[in-house]
Amino acid sequence: MNWTVIQQSIPVFAQAFWLTLKLSFYGIIGAIIVGLIASFLRYFKVPVLRQISAAYTEISRNTPLLIQLFFIYYAFPELGIKISATAAGISGLIFLGGSYMAEAIYGGLQGVAKIQVESGLAIGLSRGQLARYVVFPQGLTLSVPAIAANVIFLIKETSIFTVIAIPELTNTALDQIGLYYHTDESLFVLVIAYAIILIPLSLILTWLERRARRGTFGN
Repeated sequence: MNWTVIQQSIPVFAQAFWLTLKLSFYGIIGAIIVGLIASFLRYFKVPVLRQISAAYTEISRNTPLLIQLFFIYYAFPELGIKISATAAGISGLIFLGGSYMAEAIYGGLQGVAKIQVESGLAIGLSRGQLARYVVFPQGLTLSVPAIAANVIFLIKETSIFTVIAIPELTNTALDQIGLYYHTDESLFVLVIAYAIILIPLSLILTWLERRARRGTFGN
C-alpha cells in the first residue's frame, strides 16, 4: 500500500465525494416526494391515478437501475429529449427510489389503525385534513425504518452511474486504476469514502428509527 499515492489521489476523490453526495441528496429528496404522492394515491384509492401509481411501482421495482439509466440517457435523445449525464443519473435514482419509497410509505399508512381514520371521517374531516392530521403523521413515523433502509440503498446505487460516465466515487476509482494501475490504493480510498458517507448516516437513521419506535418522533 503506497500512502503517497493515496495522498496524491485525495483531491480527485474529494471532488467525486461531493458529487456523489449531491447526486444522492437530489435523488433521495425526489424519490421521497414521488413516493409520498404515489403512496397517497394508492391509499386514498384515487380513480385511474391509483392504477397508474401501482403500475409505475411494479415497473420501477422490477427493472434494474442500469437498464433505466440506459433508457433515460440513450433512448430519450432518440425521442428528441436531450439530457445530461448528471440529470439522467438523478432522474434514474428518483424513478427507482420513488417506487421503493412509495412501498415503504404505503406500508406505514396501512399500519394506521382504521378506527382512527373512521373517527376522523365521523367528525367531518376532509380527505386533506384526514391526511394531514391523522394518517400522514402516524404513517410516516411507521415508515421511518423502511425509508432509512431505502436511503442507504439509493446512496449505494450511485455506483452504477459509472456506466454513463458520471465522475462519482466508483467511476473515479476505476479511472485512477486505468490511468495509474494503483488498484489497491484506489479501492482503499473508495471504501473509506463510502464509509465516511454511510456509517454516520446509518447511525443517524438508526437513532431516528429508535425515536420513531418510542413514539417520540418530532418531539
